[in-house]
Amino acid sequence: MAKNKVVVAMSGGVDSSVAAGLLVEQGYEVVGVTLDLFSGPETDSLDGDLKEGCGWGAAQDAVRAASELGISHTVMDLKASFESLVVSNFVKEYSLGRTPNPCIRCNKLIKFDRLLERAKKIGASHVATGHYTCVVQDPRSGSFSLKKGVDREKDQSYFLFTLTQKQLSHVLFPVGEFTKAEIRKKAREWNLPVAQRSESQEICFIKDNEYVDFLRKRIPESFRSGPIVNSEGRVLGHHNGIIHFTVGQRKGLRISAPHPLYVLAIDAAQNEIVVGRNDLLYTRNLIADNINWISGTPLDSAIAAKARIRYKHKEAQALLTPLDSGGIRVEFEKPQRAVTPGQAVVFYEGDVVLGGGTIS
Repeated sequence: MAKNKVVVAMSGGVDSSVAAGLLVEQGYEVVGVTLDLFSGPETDSLDGDLKEGCGWGAAQDAVRAASELGISHTVMDLKASFESLVVSNFVKEYSLGRTPNPCIRCNKLIKFDRLLERAKKIGASHVATGHYTCVVQDPRSGSFSLKKGVDREKDQSYFLFTLTQKQLSHVLFPVGEFTKAEIRKKAREWNLPVAQRSESQEICFIKDNEYVDFLRKRIPESFRSGPIVNSEGRVLGHHNGIIHFTVGQRKGLRISAPHPLYVLAIDAAQNEIVVGRNDLLYTRNLIADNINWISGTPLDSAIAAKARIRYKHKEAQALLTPLDSGGIRVEFEKPQRAVTPGQAVVFYEGDVVLGGGTIS
């Protein structure tokens, strides 16, 4: 297996294109691969407005960038896997009143698993992506750590807590040592056609972020009218589908009250939305399951760490306690607002990602 051959996931965006360019500069033999993930109507897949990684337009941008860099490029058709492993799970989670993060699941089950399979088949030693994060190997133990990217505003380590030691030993993140401004500068210097391409934090497979319309076609049963109740169970109004709401939301309740009301919980079994005052959104505790520890060693006793409950959420000091179920109890020093089932909680020690799980 050639150690200087790398498969780069090229989404058609500036970050992955420059990641490929950086590896070319470093002397690697680079093979660009675009993952064809889109599973919607053909008219949408031809839409240039679709986000990075989805649609015909994104693939064409990747082809042009690869040509400018002088590297080979191919497309992997993973639409069926993406539909069954990511999209279907996204839909199911919403039907259960949870708010999932499909990017994390895609990274775990699609991007790294399937890319590493492709790399092995063509004799490449590593895969690379345009994520703003870093991998560091301890020279003494040989173990790998996942660390925050240099650009803290763009750091994407939160989305990668599911990576394993085996995967990290074959993964490169070339842009993690740079700021976004530096990456765009390099793209301009290399005349990459994607140098000024805008970026999006939206879900790539849902056009124009219209996720409600997307879900209505998939799970119309979740758009049944139901009660909106307070924490004592008193009916205050009615909703037109639990899909319209997430924990912490204020808009769309259409209820008159002497003080602002926010979504406290979503009870899918009862088809209820529970609302209350803002102060009731704060909690010191949560339970997480589906835990992954980057080190590969499960927690066997309580430890102090920082925990982040959403991508842009500020990390907070917490005590992590292992449970017999394999989950983790997270107890925060200070109450956190709008802890949301289905989202990820990620644990940090300084710049290092310890691991994470799904808020249950």
